[in-house]
Amino acid sequence: MTFNWKQIVGTVAPTLATALGGPLAGAAASAVSQAILGKPTGTDTEIAEALAGTLTPDDLVKLKEAELNFKTQMRQLDIDLEKIAAGDRESARQREAAVRDETPRNLAYGYTFGYFAVLALIAFNGDAINAGVKDMINVLLGVLSAAEVGIITYYFGSSAESANKTDMLYKSTPMEGKE
Repeated sequence: MTFNWKQIVGTVAPTLATALGGPLAGAAASAVSQAILGKPTGTDTEIAEALAGTLTPDDLVKLKEAELNFKTQMRQLDIDLEKIAAGDRESARQREAAVRDETPRNLAYGYTFGYFAVLALIAFNGDAINAGVKDMINVLLGVLSAAEVGIITYYFGSSAESANKTDMLYKSTPMEGKE
């Protein structure tokens, strides 16, 4: 199994991880490469090898700084990453409606069932599972947890969208008597 360095980036620098999955993947990969390897042109393999080793607190700080710099660059260029991600989800929803493809829905059900099955296994049999298998189950739970976030975002929207709507409502509603 290939080491998925993007999961680590997603934990430490979620904005960069989001960009890695979209049209700004090259810029995001360059930022991660610069932070971890000290050069913007690192290959996927080089980044994976560097992140698969022992990460120091300094490495984590560098990744977080890279994310902050990336966000600043995106703001300066007037690029809204959430708008791009929302557009991507919307086009997927439109495609699903147009072709009446049941695959995304079936996968969502399967992943959700698997997620709760693994949680139940851990909750009710956690002590009986041997250490080697427990590690695999924890990795599986991490993968399923990430998938659940995507599923919930796809079907119900993201918390960022919700926060933006709340902000817009708050700004457009007069707050009489409130200080």
